[in-house]
Amino acid sequence: MEDKRQRVRVQGSWAGPAKRTVLPHSASRTVGSRSHSTAAGPGWVKKESSVPEKQFVFDASSEVQKIACAVQYIPSFCRGNGTYEISTGATGVSRLQLLGNFIEPKEADWMFEQLRLEIPWKQETHVRQGVSYLEPRLTAWYGDLPYSYSRIRKEPNPHWHPLLSMLKDRIEEVTGYTFNSLLCNLYRNGKDSVDWHSDNEPSLSVNPVIASLSFGDTRVFEMRKKPAPEKNGDFTYVDRLKVPLDHGTLLIMEGATQEDWQHRVPKEYHDRGARINLTFRTIFPEPAKR
Repeated sequence: MEDKRQRVRVQGSWAGPAKRTVLPHSASRTVGSRSHSTAAGPGWVKKESSVPEKQFVFDASSEVQKIACAVQYIPSFCRGNGTYEISTGATGVSRLQLLGNFIEPKEADWMFEQLRLEIPWKQETHVRQGVSYLEPRLTAWYGDLPYSYSRIRKEPNPHWHPLLSMLKDRIEEVTGYTFNSLLCNLYRNGKDSVDWHSDNEPSLSVNPVIASLSFGDTRVFEMRKKPAPEKNGDFTYVDRLKVPLDHGTLLIMEGATQEDWQHRVPKEYHDRGARINLTFRTIFPEPAKR
């Protein structure tokens, strides 16, 4: 227990030289161990004939890395491409797929500017304990169905921006998954953020796949494993991950990730520029209220 506390105390030291790591499977695994796996789902197959534009070509590793630790830092861009099993439990395997440079820098630059200027960004209002406050980022919703989260309801919007439609099609070609909805997020600077949450709303069904594409300044995407029921919501000693998401990086969350983990983009006290994050998902009709 003392060793675990010591590991947790140093969880903020990610800015130093990062060790080459492999994500949590079980404490008995050796860090850095690898095993070949074909369980990454139907989508992780490179389809060279269907990806004619060079900027969308990537080399996805067929190796599944497994991590065992209290706090891990996963480097992004080309350094960290691959499939990561971050936990295995009664609910199944939680898995991340990281594709740095999914959109090459020159294409990512003009895409970022077009999205920043042409998406109808809106700042929503939250209500907590009777007090209203503005959401610390701007958002936009696309999809034929409504989406509700944190007491905010996004109304159907079937009028997809052409660039967003093209990006959705390209992600579907590469991953083999299909998506019908998109939540766009604009972080204007380092003070904009999103707090701890899971994308586990009923309209997303069980074990949803979330495809997250980032443009603009790098922000750290943090994850923490949900504590066991007997811990009564105490997150003090849970496993944690930090993933820097660079310009043009695609992150796929699949399996039991939303069931077993939470994630956030915290505020930063460095000088950060704007960042756009596109989170593609599949929405199902909400159950009728009785």
